[in-house]
Amino acid sequence: MKRLFLMLSLMLLFTVALTSHGFASVQTPDSTATEEELVFTEVGSSQDSIANNIVKDTLKKETAVVKTTEAASTTATAIPAEADRTLWETFIAGLLGGFIAFLMPCIFPMVPLTVSYFIKRAGSKQGGIGQALIYGISIIVIYVALGLLITLLFGSAKLNELSSSGYFNFFFFILLVVFAISFFGAFEITLPSSFVNKIDQKADNSKGLGGIFFMAASLALVSFSCTGPIIGTILVQASSKGDILAPAIGMFGFALALALPFTLSAIFPGFLSSMPKSGGWLNSVKVCLGFLELALALKFLSAADLVWHWEWFDRELFLALWIIIFILMGIYLLGKIKFSHDSDVPYVSVPRLFFAIFSLSFAVYLVPGLWGAPVNILSGIAPPMNTQDFILNGNGGGAASAASSSFPATVKYSETLKPPVGFNAFFDLDEGVAYAKSVNKPVLIDFTGHACVNCRKMEDKVWIDKEVGRIIKDEYVLIQLYVDERNIKMPKDKVHYSEILRTTTDDLGRWNGDFQATKYGSNSQPYYVLAGHDLNPLVKPQGAIFDAKEYAAYLQSGLDKFKNAEKPNE
Repeated sequence: MKRLFLMLSLMLLFTVALTSHGFASVQTPDSTATEEELVFTEVGSSQDSIANNIVKDTLKKETAVVKTTEAASTTATAIPAEADRTLWETFIAGLLGGFIAFLMPCIFPMVPLTVSYFIKRAGSKQGGIGQALIYGISIIVIYVALGLLITLLFGSAKLNELSSSGYFNFFFFILLVVFAISFFGAFEITLPSSFVNKIDQKADNSKGLGGIFFMAASLALVSFSCTGPIIGTILVQASSKGDILAPAIGMFGFALALALPFTLSAIFPGFLSSMPKSGGWLNSVKVCLGFLELALALKFLSAADLVWHWEWFDRELFLALWIIIFILMGIYLLGKIKFSHDSDVPYVSVPRLFFAIFSLSFAVYLVPGLWGAPVNILSGIAPPMNTQDFILNGNGGGAASAASSSFPATVKYSETLKPPVGFNAFFDLDEGVAYAKSVNKPVLIDFTGHACVNCRKMEDKVWIDKEVGRIIKDEYVLIQLYVDERNIKMPKDKVHYSEILRTTTDDLGRWNGDFQATKYGSNSQPYYVLAGHDLNPLVKPQGAIFDAKEYAAYLQSGLDKFKNAEKPNE
């Protein structure tokens, strides 16, 4: 049962690749900061803001422009590395998705027929190889064109905004549930038969390269009932990255994996003979993938819940559903659950047994999370710990901070926004800076988002480290600026048109996003700025750092810089 082992391994890797992506969209400023924008970024106390802004605008405008430009340049080197990593993850997810799609019942049985057709049509093995290569390239061209179409329709800025939209996340929750139901065999998602028939007819009537291209198009259309949900999932995840190339890169990986077996089978006939025969195991691929699609859909429902502040889809409910899904998947692999189109399982093969054990063990691993255990493997995917109703060890944040006694009982927007468990945070920049001045501490500005996966991973995996938590709680004033908060509206005096975001800052999320892009030249999340009371970075701002020791050293470097700046004659 090597085929089943291969199939389930690919599905597991595919799920891990999809759920590991973070909310890491990047918008590089495309215009020089204007005078009004510089007024917007100058944040001071209520007593001196008006007077100071007039002085700074008249005497230090050029200096401010230089500082903003320098801030943008300091982040320029970090942005490409993060973007490259995200694109590689998208490509790998597409590649794994393509290999899984190849094992679908709509595609796998077509390989020997397609390869035989090419060899007969070409009249020789050499000619068949050439036509198979063209066939594979045609498949890649078709799917990459689909990815580029998504980019042309939306663009990176719109994809970034959509990914943090409650409507976007809820729509794709429904879409992935429909995909899962389709994989379970309730119905098939197909394209209009008239359209498919026309492409088939062109493939039969056309000769040369045109005929081969239309054959590839026929494969894409005929197999849509199997590949559509996988393609949709990849495009959803790629689009949520906000990177303009992500959809095309995802489709390139998918098409490459789908085209390779056809091409290799034509070049190496032994590869074709070594492939497993078609059978009921192909349907098991679809059903298992249906379970994984269902689990992945809950991630989008959680994001919508956080963005819209429903506050009902909490961490316990999310984990309970994941536990049930993987228990059912394990029972299905043991042959105890059978769908209408499943073949009989007279005995449980060894690979099925081991994957059933893995699925059931994973479900058991999640159980302690119902009482507040970290469940690190789901960091960033599951709802944040502050949505947990019951945590066995109390507040889950470790020892109370020595500075918490002086922290205000309530802060602005605290009725809507909640800090990570065990931490105190401001959600308004002016209020946070004013408090930092009163206690003479530097600020840790955390640009974050409700739908930001890597933000939650940092809080769940890195901030819970004792040393990291101590530095943040005792040495910094934490200011969390949500860039996707749409419910909190800004007062009229703070609403203006953002040249960088090309929208008005009418809500807290857009105001924070404009401030980040204008002041620091970046719009990726998470984004950590260690700053003094003038909001100028003490050290170079950073994105996600998943190594606790490295992140603690980064925090300490900013603290040392702040303390050294306060020493006389320095």
